[in-house]
Amino acid sequence: MRRSFAFKCTLLVIAWLLLAIACVQIPSRVFWPASFGALTLPVALGLNVAAVGYWLLRNWRVAALPALVAVLTWPHFQRGLALHPARLASMRSAPKPTDQTVRLVSANVRIFNVYPQLREKDPRAPAQFIKWLADNPADVLCLQEFYNEPAGGRSSEGRLFRSVDQIGKQAGRQAFVSKTLTNAAGAEFGMAIFSRFPIVGRGTIPFDRLTQNHAMYADLRLPSGDTIRVYNFHLQSMSMDEKDIVDSYSSKDGLKKKGLGLMRRFKRGLVARSVQVDTLIQRFERCRYPMLLCADLNDLPYSYSYDQLADHFQNAWATVGNGVGATYNGALPFVRIDNQFASPQWQVEEFGVNYDIPYSDHFPTSATYRLLVPTAQQ
Repeated sequence: MRRSFAFKCTLLVIAWLLLAIACVQIPSRVFWPASFGALTLPVALGLNVAAVGYWLLRNWRVAALPALVAVLTWPHFQRGLALHPARLASMRSAPKPTDQTVRLVSANVRIFNVYPQLREKDPRAPAQFIKWLADNPADVLCLQEFYNEPAGGRSSEGRLFRSVDQIGKQAGRQAFVSKTLTNAAGAEFGMAIFSRFPIVGRGTIPFDRLTQNHAMYADLRLPSGDTIRVYNFHLQSMSMDEKDIVDSYSSKDGLKKKGLGLMRRFKRGLVARSVQVDTLIQRFERCRYPMLLCADLNDLPYSYSYDQLADHFQNAWATVGNGVGATYNGALPFVRIDNQFASPQWQVEEFGVNYDIPYSDHFPTSATYRLLVPTAQQ
């Protein structure tokens, strides 16, 4: 009787797992409640692995069923919890750079904490963050929520926030800034790509209208003569205050007071990101160059947005990382919303999250890629 009940539970877990995977494939603009089913995927994956362990102790023949499901769904497991123990030893020695190697850093810099309330905890954060980026040995930097004050800006702090000069020319990099707003004082908001390689092409991809949530790209000429394309994009934000989210589940009346408003904003974000990622996938499919993607997805690895990108590209963390790889610097734990992806022509050699750089609400990510297929041979 107990064994029969356990077997039925195992079948229910497998059905739940398959249903959750199906929910991941459904665009939020078509049926947004499916996203809630997708968010249960890590729980279903964990229970299926637990079922494998249970049946190995009870009946190895029955264990074959959840074990087969675990093998087939392993890529989904790796999205949220990457396991590459062999990589831990190899990480001690950094790969030697070649003419086809690209070292890439991506970071949501939160406008370098230009507003006083953003740097109350650490007034030195803007200067330290800009210096870290300027001194970083990376060949390419992709920055979201970028901020710059050109010469002639505010007299008191203009020199501090001349980020294009410091991260770009003074550090030996070319700069491409996609500006979404220039305020009355001349300060520039948007996104940026900085490159030690020559920029031979560039472009901006707005989503409906040009806002902070958009995409940009730069075509770069490597020392080998190959041309690659680097995309930098920032998908729709939730516009949900972290405190509201924490209050909704930590206080007795929190869900009642905050729940409806959070749900509306959650839905708007889901629908917008599904449209935005589909727009980008269409652009990616027309690109003839090897691609590297840097993104603040504002979405979890178990989402339609991530799924569409993972179907076409290698996720750097899932390919070589170990653990959860959380990138959000805040009260919400285990949240990875910042990602790097690479097209099949690349080998991901290393990837890491810079937890020692706490100057934004996102931790920067760093990766090294090696081009396997020269553009001349494609």
